[in-house]
Amino acid sequence: MADSALRDMTTHRRVKLGTLVAEFATPGIGHILKSAGCDFVFFDMEHSGFSMETFKSVVRYFEAADLPMMVRVPSQDYHFLARAMDMGAEGLIAPMVSTVEQAQHIINSMKYHPVGARGVALQIAHDRYRPGSVADKFGEANSRSAFICLIETADGVKNIDGIAALEGVDCLWVGHFDLSVSLGIPGDFTNPIFIGAIDDVIRAAKKHNKSLGRLVPNVQQGTDYYGQGFDFICYSGDVWVFHDAMSDALSKLRAGCK
Repeated sequence: MADSALRDMTTHRRVKLGTLVAEFATPGIGHILKSAGCDFVFFDMEHSGFSMETFKSVVRYFEAADLPMMVRVPSQDYHFLARAMDMGAEGLIAPMVSTVEQAQHIINSMKYHPVGARGVALQIAHDRYRPGSVADKFGEANSRSAFICLIETADGVKNIDGIAALEGVDCLWVGHFDLSVSLGIPGDFTNPIFIGAIDDVIRAAKKHNKSLGRLVPNVQQGTDYYGQGFDFICYSGDVWVFHDAMSDALSKLRAGCK
C-alpha cells in the first residue's frame, strides 16, 4: 500500500508549498516539480479537461517522483469521487461544498466500510496492484486518503463550523474566486464581505484543528496568508508560471537586443 504523505501533512501546521497542474500532464512533470521544491501538487480535473485515463497515468508520474498529489474532480458525483480514489488519488477535492450533508457524501464516497460506503475494488491502481487481506486493505486505504474540503460558496461559509467539525474532513480549502462570485463581489478580494468570509473559515479551521489551504498568485500573498493560518500554500499553476516566466524573459531579451 502507498504511504499517506499527504494525510500526514494535514496533521501539522508547518508550511506546505505546492502548485496547480491544469495543462502539462507530461511524464516528467512530477520530477520537475519535485526538483523545484514542491511539497505537494494540486491536479485539476474540473477546469482542465483532463480525462480519467489521463489522471490514472499522471498518478503514476507523481508516485515515481514521490510527490504527494491532491486531485480536484469535476463534480461531487459518486462515480468521479470513487473512481479517482480507485485510480490512486491520495487527496480528494470536489467543487462547491456548501453543506454538512455534501461533505459527508464525499467522505462516504471516498472511504471504505466502516467509515464510508465506497464500492470495493482491490489489487488495482490504488493499492498498487498488491494482494492482501480485505481488512488490511480497507484500513490502509481509509488511513491514507485525505479529504480537502473546498469552500467556495456563501453557503459553505455559513455552514463552515458544521463542515469543519466532521471527522473525515482533513483540510479546509478556500476557492477564493468562486467564493467572491457567490458573495456577490466577483474578484473584489479586498472587500470587507470577502475578508469576513475568509476570517470565518480561518476561525473554523483553528477551532476544529484542521489544515487550511488556498491558491495564491504571488509570493507576497502566500506569506501573508501563511501568517493568517494557511498552511497549504498553492503557488499559481503550470500555465501561469510558464507564461509569466516566458513573457518576462522574452521582454528582457527583446529590450536587450535593440
